[in-house]
Amino acid sequence: MGNPHRLKGKVVLITGASGGLGEQIAYAAAKRGAVVAAAARRLERLQAVQERCRELSGGPSYAYALDVTDGEQVGRVLQRILDEAGAIDVLVNNAGFGLFTEAVDTPESVTEEMFKVNVLSLIRLSQEAAREMKKAGRGHIINIASQASKLATPKSAVYAATKFAVRGYSNSFRLELRKHGIAVTTVNPGPIKTDFFDKADPKGSYLSRLGRWVLDPVAVAERIAESMLTNRREINLPWAMELGARFYVLFPRLGDVLISSMFDLK
Repeated sequence: MGNPHRLKGKVVLITGASGGLGEQIAYAAAKRGAVVAAAARRLERLQAVQERCRELSGGPSYAYALDVTDGEQVGRVLQRILDEAGAIDVLVNNAGFGLFTEAVDTPESVTEEMFKVNVLSLIRLSQEAAREMKKAGRGHIINIASQASKLATPKSAVYAATKFAVRGYSNSFRLELRKHGIAVTTVNPGPIKTDFFDKADPKGSYLSRLGRWVLDPVAVAERIAESMLTNRREINLPWAMELGARFYVLFPRLGDVLISSMFDLK
């Protein structure tokens, strides 16, 4: 896809990079020669990711302890990246979490925390990075949303609401930034085989109903890295779930029946 060397020497900031999809995105970008700035709360684990990125890229990489909900810390870390790496060419807003419970049983504290991590921190990071990208006249913001942003299922009300918000924000932000040479991509994956579900679905009920639709994080990360510094609008995976989301738009009542029966989680 396009220039295979376009990431060479470009600074790619990835949040939630200490494990799961974020870690694999870091490796996929590093393989393409990017200067990876990996950020997450688990600095000890991040340092191992940083070292692996150095091996893959043959160049520098960076690790930053970051709680994305701490506005002051976000500002300090972004300034450190600019001082140490020189730029932020690509921002991947990957940090996030979910908890699959019925809406009436979801504690308000969980709802607030999920919106802080999944939405408000993404908006803050996107704003800060976009200001720097506008000065450079180029850049790319990649927001990890979900197929839940198109097709909500039972016991995912709050999580789906955060991802609907991410997709809506991204769609508007894209229109505002295009005249500045900045691309905005939303990634809408179905379930990915990572430790995300250890917290979101400890009983395994959700994953057990999806079987072959569960995605490999390495394959998803490769698709994301391939899209970096392009004008790709969305990445939707797997194709069967994206087809289901389009079907749902056309036939919502029938979709409600089918989804309710498929995801009747106990």
